[in-house]
Amino acid sequence: MTNQYSAAYAKLENSLAGSSLAWLNDIRAQAKEQFIEQGFPSLRDEEWRYSNLAVLDKKSFAPVLASELGHIDVADLEAYKLNDCWTMVLVDGHYSAGLSDLQGIPDSVTISSLAEALTDKPDTIKRYLGQATNIKEPGFSAFNQAWFTGGVFVHVAAKAILDKPLQILHLVTGAEVLANTHHLIVLEASAEASIIETFLGCEEQYATVSVTEVFVEKNAGLNLYKTQLESDKAVHLGGVYVKQARDSRFNHHNFSFGAVLARTDVHTDLGQAAECDLNGLYLGVKRQHIDNHTRINHVEPYAISKELYKGVLNDKSRGVFQGRVLVAEQAQKTDSDMHNHNLLLSDNAEADTKPQLEIYADDVKCAHGITVGQLDNQAIFALQARGIDEVSAKNMLTFAFANEMVNKIKFKPLHDQILMQVLNRFPQAGIDQAWL
Repeated sequence: MTNQYSAAYAKLENSLAGSSLAWLNDIRAQAKEQFIEQGFPSLRDEEWRYSNLAVLDKKSFAPVLASELGHIDVADLEAYKLNDCWTMVLVDGHYSAGLSDLQGIPDSVTISSLAEALTDKPDTIKRYLGQATNIKEPGFSAFNQAWFTGGVFVHVAAKAILDKPLQILHLVTGAEVLANTHHLIVLEASAEASIIETFLGCEEQYATVSVTEVFVEKNAGLNLYKTQLESDKAVHLGGVYVKQARDSRFNHHNFSFGAVLARTDVHTDLGQAAECDLNGLYLGVKRQHIDNHTRINHVEPYAISKELYKGVLNDKSRGVFQGRVLVAEQAQKTDSDMHNHNLLLSDNAEADTKPQLEIYADDVKCAHGITVGQLDNQAIFALQARGIDEVSAKNMLTFAFANEMVNKIKFKPLHDQILMQVLNRFPQAGIDQAWL
């Protein structure tokens, strides 16, 4: 498996972002060596025991040069651009200035392609690149770090506020393309920002690998949204790795609807009195396999973490949730709450859920709750008693289960986009959109 990807990237190593920087080439070389040694994770790796990545070996997914990008349906892309946002578009892993819109960015905020930042601010990138990830862990961080073709750099100065969201649109245009991107997001002390990542692609089989490193400094706050709407033939591997300083706030909303095989990792390290709120909704149909893995490391005292993931699974789809909360010995007064709830709409659907609390401190408040089941017959009967037919009653209950996560979105353009995605994926009989 490793040989075919090493060979594919060897053809364009000299054109990768920052290829003229010796320190970056050293980082890439170490990551490449690590990837060649361990490869992609297998079912033998405990944290990957539910997700089989054999498709990466069976298919020859390959990167493309910026000069070889496929056809872009601009009208289709515009349909996914959100109003009242700045926009950065990455096509097949490469930044497209012509499709992006960054007019009016305040002077206190830097938003650029990672390739541009490596030229203009190499010392800043060197300070952060690879500091939130661990290439020695089984996963795709080593692969990404060795060969990322581009990405986005966001830097918000101390006390600055990004007064409208940044939307990062990922688009893959061709069959068997591999888009491999790396983002760096840095918020200095008391800064505020909201960032939305949207993943799209053609109706072919392709692969997306995306890693986002986030640094939230003292008393800063970041809202990060991820909407995964890839082709139902695609493979998606995404990771968000966060370092939170004292009194910082990090909110993550993860909506996983597309791809035949999708995996998202969200790992965060909480400093003293830091807060994080992780929310997720995954909708599976046909034979989709959707895996969500979260890790919350309480490394300092007084931090608070909340987590709620929900899955709705139909047909022969499979949903996986692996949530781990680790409380270090010095992290006294930790408050952590984790929940995962799964709704099965088919006898052939499957949910695998694995919560873990690893606690080394003795003065903490930690809890978790897990459910897997079908619709409540008593709730269906209660609606029927009010004159609602059985099919409509089931649809209404299914929608209500998922809509709790949609209503957590406070930015209306994104809320409305996600709402339509949810409605489009499940029967709407009995649901009047005028109510919503």
